[in-house]
Amino acid sequence: METALYLLPVTLGDTAVERVLPPYNREVILQIRYFIVEDVRSARRFLKKVDASIDIDKLTFFELNKHTQPEVISGYLQPLVEGHSMGVVSEAGCPAVADPGADVVAIAQRKQLKVVPLVGPSSIILSVMGAGFNGQNFAFNGYLPIDPSERARRIKELENRVYSEDQTQLFIETPYRNRKLLEEILHVCRPQTRLCIAANITCEGEYIRTRTVKEWKGRLPELNKIPCIFLIYK
Repeated sequence: METALYLLPVTLGDTAVERVLPPYNREVILQIRYFIVEDVRSARRFLKKVDASIDIDKLTFFELNKHTQPEVISGYLQPLVEGHSMGVVSEAGCPAVADPGADVVAIAQRKQLKVVPLVGPSSIILSVMGAGFNGQNFAFNGYLPIDPSERARRIKELENRVYSEDQTQLFIETPYRNRKLLEEILHVCRPQTRLCIAANITCEGEYIRTRTVKEWKGRLPELNKIPCIFLIYK
């Protein structure tokens, strides 16, 4: 295996590894001893899920999340500089996509270290695939503002981009606030604007539905504490 920084996708929930990750990913993981992870405990669980024979205690983990100081991150790549392959693991889905792993990938590129992204599930891409919206031009906007007035203004801005730029707009919310966000979308957006709700992607109870704002009114699904992506398009 070539020495590199391997970006290792993670299942989006309790889905079986073999359903969403190719066998090659397991082969790569079994040869890596240094991991940069968003959360050590969840990363350890994921690695055991990939192969129960992995000796977790022989691995080295570097934690990279919103609490990590920027000046510390560069030092995480020292094993790679010394010739040891490393893996980047997110909490769920693909590392470095809407994920702090992007910071260490940027440093690796600046240092001209080889970066290898592996195949795996991305809720962003899968939701675009399933929505029936414009897949040629789309934008992922992350979390919307918490303040109700700012959130409403932001939703309207994104809807305007749908019509002015012919661009699909994606965004997410903390799962326990899904209902409030949905109600705000139905209140702010035009009746003909289409809304796709993509929840539990690749997991049991997967739900991907597209309807107009008018059609969604009075028919909202129960989404409390369920990971979702919301997409709007004309």
